[in-house]
Order: sequence, then C-alpha cells, then structure tokens
Amino acid sequence: MESQVYDTPDDIIHGSSTRLFDHVADCLGDFMEKQNIKDKNLPVGFTFSFPCAQTKLNEAVLVTWTKKFKVSGVEGMDVVKLLNKAIKKRGDYEADIMAVVNDTVGTMMTCGFDDQRCEVGIIIGTNACYMEELRHMDLVEGDEGRMCINTEWGAFGDDGSLEDIRTEFDREIDRGSINPGKQLFEKMASGMYMGELVRLILVKMAKEGLLFEGRITPELLTKGKIETKHVSAIEKSKEGLNKCMEILTRLGVEPSDEDCLAVQHVCTIVSFRSANLVAATLGGILIRLKENKGVARLRTTVGIDGSLYKMHPQYARRLHKTVRRLVPDSDVRFLLSESGSAKGAAMVTAVAYRLSDQARQIQQTLAEFRLTKAQLLEVKKRMRTEIERGLKKESQEEATVKMLPTFVRSTPDGTENGDFLALDLGGTNFRVLLVKIRSGKRRTVEMHNKIYAIPIEVMQGTGEELFDHIVYCISDFLDYMGMKSARLPLGFTFSFPCHQTSLDAGTLVNWTKGFKATDCEGEDVVELLREGIKRKEEFDLDVVAIVNDTVGTMMTCAYEEPTCEVGLIAGTGSNACYMEEMRNIEGVEGDEGRMCVNMEWGAFGDNGCLDDIRTQYDCAVDENSLNEGKQRYEKMCSGMYLGEIVRNILIDLTRRGFLFRGQISETLKTRGIFETKFLSQIER
Repeated sequence: MESQVYDTPDDIIHGSSTRLFDHVADCLGDFMEKQNIKDKNLPVGFTFSFPCAQTKLNEAVLVTWTKKFKVSGVEGMDVVKLLNKAIKKRGDYEADIMAVVNDTVGTMMTCGFDDQRCEVGIIIGTNACYMEELRHMDLVEGDEGRMCINTEWGAFGDDGSLEDIRTEFDREIDRGSINPGKQLFEKMASGMYMGELVRLILVKMAKEGLLFEGRITPELLTKGKIETKHVSAIEKSKEGLNKCMEILTRLGVEPSDEDCLAVQHVCTIVSFRSANLVAATLGGILIRLKENKGVARLRTTVGIDGSLYKMHPQYARRLHKTVRRLVPDSDVRFLLSESGSAKGAAMVTAVAYRLSDQARQIQQTLAEFRLTKAQLLEVKKRMRTEIERGLKKESQEEATVKMLPTFVRSTPDGTENGDFLALDLGGTNFRVLLVKIRSGKRRTVEMHNKIYAIPIEVMQGTGEELFDHIVYCISDFLDYMGMKSARLPLGFTFSFPCHQTSLDAGTLVNWTKGFKATDCEGEDVVELLREGIKRKEEFDLDVVAIVNDTVGTMMTCAYEEPTCEVGLIAGTGSNACYMEEMRNIEGVEGDEGRMCVNMEWGAFGDNGCLDDIRTQYDCAVDENSLNEGKQRYEKMCSGMYLGEIVRNILIDLTRRGFLFRGQISETLKTRGIFETKFLSQIER
C-alpha cells in the first residue's frame, strides 16, 4: 500500500468549502502524479470522518462539523459533489468516487479483511460503527440482511443524558470549543480534549495551593500547552515521572517529586475515565449484537484504531478489562487496525466497484427478459396472425396456435340443475369431483372432491396404465362418496391439445406438461377412458363432455358472471379459450351463433416467430425438455418451466463468479430442483 500524508492548515480548517476541497483535490492530484497514475480514471474511496447522512454509498451530506473543523458552506451539502467539482475545476485528472465511508467503517472493513468475525469498528476517537439488522432500521427499505451503522456517538449526551457525570472541567472545555453544546461525549473521552482536561485540573489545583506551591505560570494558563501525547508520556511506568518533570519544567512551574506523582495521578484518572466511558458505550453495542443474534454468549471482533488507543501505555488494557467486566457473557477480540481506516475505504471501494461491474453485467443478462411496449405490441400482432391461420381451414394444419373447436356453444344461463361427476387431468395431480348444481331463486353449487397424485412412471408409461390409474382414482372416490351404484353424467377436463368432432369426443393431438404416455396421441381420450372403465367392471358412467381446463375455467366464471367469454390458465401450463363467431371457424359447419375455441397457444412460436425474444435460457430449457422444439411459448411463461429458467440463470451467473462465490453446487445442477413455488415465496 502506497500512501502520503498531507497537512491541512488551520486557515483551511476554518475557511471556505472551496478552499478545503480545492486543497483535497490538489493533494490527490499531487499523489497521482507521483505514482504516475494521473492518466487513469481509478475508482476512489473517500474516508470522511464527520457525521453524514447517506442515501447511497457514493453520496454523503454533511450533518455537522466536529473535531475543530468549521468550514463554511459544507453543512447540508453532498461532499462527493463538492470534491468532484474541485477535481473537475483542475481538469488535469479524472477520479470516480465510488464510496464515502466514516473512519470507523474503514477501520471495521480493514480489520474484517483479517478477521471475518469483525462487526464493530471504533476510533478513539471517538466514534463507533457496527453491523445492524436491516429489520431494525426504519430509515432504510428492506428487512433482510445487515448494514453497517455509523453511530456518531460523539454527540451522546447532547440531549442532557450525561449531565450527572459531567464535571466542571468538561463544561469549561465545552464553553471554550468552537461548537458549544455539541459532541459532549467526544469532549469527555477523546484524545483531542484529554490534554486540555488535565491542564484545567492542574490550574485549579495550583490555584488552591495543592500543586507547585501555588505557582501559576503564563504557560500553564495557555490553552493547548498540555497535549494528549504528554498524558501518554507521563503515564509510562518507568520513565513517566521523568517525562512529567520535563514537561512541567517547560511550563515553568518548578515541580517537586510529589508534584510529579500528583500530576501523574491526575493523568491516570482522566485517561482511565475515558477508557471506562468508551467501554460502557461499546458495551451497549455488544449487548445489542448479542440480542440481535439471540445467543447466550457473544463471540465477536472489534476493529479499533486511534492514537490514544495505540500510543497510550495503559489505555488498551484498561478498556479491555472494563468491557469484560461490563459484558461478562461475551468473548471479544480487539484487533488493531495496522493500516488505518484508509485501507478499509479502499476495500469498500473495491467491493463497490466489483459489485457495480457485476450489477451492470447482471442487468445486461436480465435485460432480454424486460420486454418493451413495442416488443409486446409486436407479440400481440404475431398472435393475431397465428389466430387467423388457426381459424382458416387451409392453414390450420400448419398453424402453431391450433384454435381447436370445443363444440361448447353457449355459457351457463342459471337453469342448470342436477348431480354431476367431474374429472380434472392437467398436471401431476388428478382431481375427481362430485358437483351438485341447484337452480332457482337461490342458485347453489356444492362440490366434493379428492386429489390423487399421478406418479411420474404413470405419466410417462403406457396409455393403458395411465387410464387404469385414472379409473382406479374414480373408483376410490365413488367408494368414498358411497355412490358406486349411481350412473352419473361425467364431464372430463382434459388439459391437453385435442381435436374435437363433438362435445364428447376428443382426439389427443400431442402431450404437453411432462406427460409422455404411449398409445394416446391420435386416439380419442373419451374412448380410452370408457375402455378403462370396462376393464375395471365396477361401475358405469355416462361421459357427456370433454373440455379443456381453459374452457372449464370460462364456464365456471360465466356461471357467476354472465359476461365472461374468455378463459385463461396461467399455472403449470399456459393456455386460453374464448367464444368465437361461428362464421370465422372454417373447420366447423354453420355460420350462426358462437362456439368456444381452445387456442392451445402454448405452441405459439414453434414456427420460429418468437425466436427474436427467446433467450439463451429459454433455449436451454427447451433443449432439455421431453418435447424439444414444441410448446415454446408455454416454456417461456408457464409455471412448469419458470423455476427451471431461473435455475439456468443462477448457474450462468455463478459460473461467471457473480453468485455463491463462483461455486456451483451439485444440487443446483439437478434439473427441476428450483421449483416455481420458490419464486412465489421469494417474491412475497
């Protein structure tokens, strides 16, 4: 890691925003020139160690200045925009500021690189950050995962909550500061004010004759003459008293050995209080983490930095000991940030840059699925073309949208009455129903049903095995209802493409949705059912109608809403039906009235008319299906295939290193493992 430190003069710290950010831009330009990287547009991480409101990683609006800074025209402004403006004004280099982080966040990220348990960052300072559960953060959308919170605990006590422990010396420090009434905790605990606290105590003790035989020199009365580094030097175990003698002599007070011991004791009390205060506030964070995790004993790492922690001979030990005493049910490792917060800022920037690039590539990958209005209008136009081809006698054979007549000529009018048996076959489950319809002033529909599984070996076995299984299920249901001796009219919902010549006859065109039973395509499925009933020789039924599930849906809804004239299924499969004018159905004689047409639009696109909007993932799903090249539209939008499309996308993104650390699990390689119901659960 290459670095360089630049001074920030007092006239800039108390000057204008233009001067400050011009200075930062000049320092950045000088460093880039020395590193011979001025011609590169590199991503930049900006450690800005002041309270900021952030709505995103590369935006930070300064809330208030702290730590002796009082630059005009910055509070309430986005510091990224101000720095970008200064860089642009120079015009001799470019920089892409991708992340603004607080120094505590930078410290946590730096230490987190070495210890993945690190979830707290502290600067003494003083400030802290930690990883909070998103569900507790009302200001940020989302409930899943965690986000780093910059506590800005330097302002703790600004509401008066620490008045009972603030001393007269704390109040005097505050009155003499550039921000009275603000950052009160910081003024009690941070290294910036510790030396001054000691000086004020020594002045009072000297005035009361407790030190230096009452001598008070101009040097002792001068603000800033005792620095925090002097406190650290005085508290060293061996040479501390000698250092104390040197420092006090420079202040002209002619100290005795007893004076030096007393001053050393004052330094110890002030620095120990700081360590105790920081330990107490850190304890609050640790308890929060423990409660969030719901564990009996917390194990965590605290990344820590700051000159007071690093340079003071006793501070770290005192802090650790007090934390253990205040939070005994925790195992806390303190990890010193050797590279400071800048390395962490670079890491945040590197992650942001990587995620930004990944997000861009992921968006490019998924862009094919975002169909524009113009594309959708074109799909609508092509569907209209296929509808016309399916309705015309000379083109129906080649049409992908078959537009199959159902011989259902009207929708319910409310006069229907009686008990009916219904079958519903269209997926991995088979349903048998008893439907009791009562007409009159108070129309009622009472239904009893049982659901039976269709094993995969039956779905893809012989036709005889399939229909024997169906008849077995009917027999079980009739036993269940105690109606085996009754000969009921039966309606058969058969959700596969059929060519019908009458209401009770339907020749299977081809299987879809994973079915592959042999000796069925080209056969009348009503006859196959009747033959199965004969083989069983236990009951008899009067098969009155065979309908597609879309037709059944339309008829069900039309019973409640007479204006219903379209049925749509968006489930395991995808299909639609509607009431068409007889004059437009060239395959059926007669021009008067209307008839329901089963579109069988799942095959839309089998002629290549949708190839321009099919993705590589649609093609992969098709290639590995039971009926490659068929039902292409259904494979793009039906529930049976959505999970498989997502699985193929996940595999591709993982292979490219965007997900799961580039590791494709054996489970993810399994076809069908990512079910469509997972999508529904994930998108709730």
